[in-house]
Amino acid sequence: MSGLRDTTIDRLTTLAAATAAEYRCPSLSWGVVRGGEVVAHSGTPGTVFRIASMTKSFTTAAVLALRDEGVLALDTPVREYAPELASVAGPAGSAAITLRHLLSMTSGLATDDAWADRHLDIDETSIDRVYAAGPTFAHRPGSAYEYSNLGFAMIGRVVRRVTGRPVQAQVEDRLLGPLGLNRTTWVQPDHPDWARPHRVVDGLSVPEGTPLLGDGEMAPMGGLWSCVTDLARWVAWFDEAVSRPDATDWVGLSPASRREMQRVNTYIGATTVAGRTSPAGYGFGLNLRDDAELGTVVAHAGGLPGYGSNMRWISGTGTGAIALANTTYAPM
Repeated sequence: MSGLRDTTIDRLTTLAAATAAEYRCPSLSWGVVRGGEVVAHSGTPGTVFRIASMTKSFTTAAVLALRDEGVLALDTPVREYAPELASVAGPAGSAAITLRHLLSMTSGLATDDAWADRHLDIDETSIDRVYAAGPTFAHRPGSAYEYSNLGFAMIGRVVRRVTGRPVQAQVEDRLLGPLGLNRTTWVQPDHPDWARPHRVVDGLSVPEGTPLLGDGEMAPMGGLWSCVTDLARWVAWFDEAVSRPDATDWVGLSPASRREMQRVNTYIGATTVAGRTSPAGYGFGLNLRDDAELGTVVAHAGGLPGYGSNMRWISGTGTGAIALANTTYAPM
């Protein structure tokens, strides 16, 4: 399973074991990706975990595919597609919220991680009450970065209003099926090879006590289940848009639109990794960091009750890594 030096694999194995011990993860699955293949891994790379906010890259890709077909436009106010979203408006005089704002985390909606993570299964009537009440804003739309999960629920609403089908179906038909991501689903796996959710209580790992949330109005922000093997293909599919920019044999989303997702739309700030401080930003559904040694690093993490996840790759190299764990908010 190599392709990597034994010393590198040993270091990764040691790091994963230390992380699993520190965060009390009963199961931690990691893999190194090269050219769409898992060239090194721990355990069984087909074991399924919930991938939480990594889902945003799938939702975004489906939206851009619809944009490319002329079904919707990124700069049209979302209230024109879904009138019930008109009450989601910034301070007086603010710009109208668009899909571009929502995809690039510049809608101004306040960060809502803890609430959103525990309302993944919220139904249409309940979330309509949230919209009608007028959610809290941290900034004027278009003025600054602010991570919002509710924004992706709004994206899902727009897709359903415009196409008559939920964004989940768009992701399945346009991406999961054509790319052969057969173990990536919106519903809890119906086979035994999936990691049960856990949390840490008094330093001990215990099963997550609350029932697993189903697939509701917040699903576009974090509802998918997947595994290292499928995510290796997903990472390679994104990176091929950079390494093979003129490819004509593409599926799902054009190389140009995949590259668009991997360009900074919004500056976030400086981040320090391995002692190197780099500028970081958000594209469409993906994080980016301009590393002085590695080049552009593309990534997205995820966390939900019972799960923590991350994927990242070095743009244009075909090389990346994926880590999935079954402990609440385990930082991968």
